[in-house]
This record gives sequence, C-alpha cells and structure tokens, in this order.
Amino acid sequence: MSNGTPDRIIVGITGASGVIYGIRALELLAEAGVETHLVISKAAELTMTYETDVRAADLRARASRWYSPGDIGAAISSGSFKTKGMLIVPCSVRSMSEIATGITSTLISRAADVVLKERRRLVLGVRETPLHGGHLRTLVQLSDMGAVIAPIVPAFYQKPQTIDDIVNHTIGRMLDLFDIDTGKVKRWKDQEQQ
Repeated sequence: MSNGTPDRIIVGITGASGVIYGIRALELLAEAGVETHLVISKAAELTMTYETDVRAADLRARASRWYSPGDIGAAISSGSFKTKGMLIVPCSVRSMSEIATGITSTLISRAADVVLKERRRLVLGVRETPLHGGHLRTLVQLSDMGAVIAPIVPAFYQKPQTIDDIVNHTIGRMLDLFDIDTGKVKRWKDQEQQ
C-alpha cells in the first residue's frame, strides 16, 4: 500500500477480441497479491465462448470481487471506494467512446469515469485495427483526460516462443503502469548489459 491506497485494481473486460488478456491480467494480479474488482461485459462473455474454454463463472471466481455490468450502484462506481485505478483489457471502441464522452451506460464506463475524475490511473488496452480518424481523435481526447492508452501490441525484442509469452509480456507491461512487477516482462537491456 502506498499513500493509504489499497492494493486494489478494477479490471474491466469488454467484448473486443483478445479476452485472454483480461483473463491473464486477473491471474497475474492474483499472483501479485492484488485485490481485484471485476466487471465483464455481456459482449465479453460471448467473446469468451468463441476464443477460450474459460466460462464466465470460472473467471468471476478468479477475482476478489465481481459485479454485474448493469450494477451502476456498485462500490466501484463511487470515488470514495479507493483503488490504484482501473485496467480495461481488452477495451473495445464502444467502451473507449463511452468513457471519452462521459456517457456511462454500463458499470465499466461508469467505473472508468470515476477513476478519471478522481485522478487515478486508467489504462486502456485498446484492441482495434485499423483505426479511423474518429477513433484516433477519441484516443487523443482520452489521453488528454488522463487515461493511459496502451494498445495491445506485441513486443518481439523478448523473442517470444509462444502465444503465452506474448500475452504475459503485454499484460506485464500494462501492470508496470500501476507499479506492479509480475516478473513476466523481459526488460530491454542496453549494449553494455548484454
């Protein structure tokens, strides 16, 4: 704990492809001893059935606490509920657009709005390509509002051998943004250290 803020992170998983990133984030946060508060959108539950063998109930069981996406009265929708911030991964274009405009029709967008207004860390693992000008302007707006835009982009300097290597490194870098070292990131070394 630092500055009285509990080791607590909100994790939002939206319906964009790449739900494995949200699943892995929950796993790595649990290994790091971080309390997690999970919201899975209805679209994310559908995407999970296409992309993984993980059931929504099993994923919810991995979180310290979970909430229905329609529960806008949940603890995480209040600024008085202290957290280190929120990670939305994968983050769909719809969710990023709701957050940018302040239209909070789901608990994921409401919790993100609260994180921004309280000046806490909001990390968006945006998963979309290609991006048109409207998407890019929305991302700039979110960055100007204080969000960290962390597109899901693999790094190859780590010489990944498996998909798990890529997923672990990407999530490890996102969790670095909360000062959580998962031990999964192969750090860049300068020439003298190699």
